[in-house]
Amino acid sequence: MATKSRLRAVFIGALIALLAAVAVAGETARANSINVLSLGAGALPVIEPPSYSGWPPLKLLDDAPDTGWASVKGQTSGQSMVFELPEIATLTNFAFDENACLDGRGRGAKGIRVSVSQISKSQGFQQVLQTNLNEAADNQKFAAKRALRARWIKLEILSNQGDSQYVELCSFRAYGTPSQPLPIGDISGTYSTSYSLFHIRQQGTSLVGCYEHRSGLITGTVEGRVMKLTWEENNDPKDTGPAVMVFAPDGKSFSGHWWYASNQRGAPDGVWNGTKTSSAVGGCPNWSGSVGGEVARQLAKSGRAILYGIEFDTDSARLRPESRAVLDDVARALAAHPDWKLSIEGHTDSTGTPEHNKKLSELRAAAVSAYLAAHGVAAGRLASVGYGDTRPIADNSTALGRARNRRVEIVRQ
Repeated sequence: MATKSRLRAVFIGALIALLAAVAVAGETARANSINVLSLGAGALPVIEPPSYSGWPPLKLLDDAPDTGWASVKGQTSGQSMVFELPEIATLTNFAFDENACLDGRGRGAKGIRVSVSQISKSQGFQQVLQTNLNEAADNQKFAAKRALRARWIKLEILSNQGDSQYVELCSFRAYGTPSQPLPIGDISGTYSTSYSLFHIRQQGTSLVGCYEHRSGLITGTVEGRVMKLTWEENNDPKDTGPAVMVFAPDGKSFSGHWWYASNQRGAPDGVWNGTKTSSAVGGCPNWSGSVGGEVARQLAKSGRAILYGIEFDTDSARLRPESRAVLDDVARALAAHPDWKLSIEGHTDSTGTPEHNKKLSELRAAAVSAYLAAHGVAAGRLASVGYGDTRPIADNSTALGRARNRRVEIVRQ
């Protein structure tokens, strides 16, 4: 009997461990299998065919099925374009939208071919998909015939659904597992950009800065070679929005796009490119010069500030080491205002159940509060609360919107 009991205990223990491993593996797979071919992920077109005015290949990557790409008149077949990912990814599935953006029956793409390369934008391509799309149908999903690592993705549109003048496509997505972003070193410095001089300081993964155009201010994060920013101009919270820029491998230049906050799902409102001119950060009259200084400025001005660059382990409240530089600076800034009572708010995107999201946001807010209390901010000044996905600041249907919704905020009481 004792032997059977021990065997039963061993079996139950092994079963529990197996179920836990399956759950973790499923969670990891969900976290890692993402659309890497989007503006929010830092993907950009690098080879483009002639396109109808206002319908460039860029609009295939904007997470908006009501915008898209269209050929010039008379070019209904043989169209080819190449997109570059910020890092190598292992691609397993592709998806296409062909409905909301179409400008007429028969104009949707039909025959398509997808190839990928690790070598360059013009060499080393291997075919991973060739199929026909259905007319006027969104979210048409196809598995790659084999999973391949890729940095460049070529899309060839071989034919349309019968129209004699145009071929059109609304969205193109590539799902897979991105590699760990390669660091490019500290990007702090001054850049000559599309909107005058751009001064930026990196602290951990957090970015803060200004630009010499309409009293511009920027806050955000850097992930590998991708900057995800929020810009604000004229000291007006209504004159604001997100931006995504991708650095060249040497970290000396970037290219990207910006949106108005009111443009939740549309194509970008403008291009934002820049080249580094100096490692000296410099500054602007309206900028404090650091993450902590900007948090204090925003708390004094509006009573609320987003803490960019606060990173946690996946589906966990464990703070990652790269968060320390930001939190240490914020703790120093808050210590200078001992009369402020503060609430730390946790927010998530809409991925996961509402119950799970609320609990996770509560734990993450409590972790940030505990860190600040351990680094100079009196615990009696701090409270924490989690709102889960109930207070989004952006559209959860897009990758860029979900990234903005995953945040920690400090609020003056």
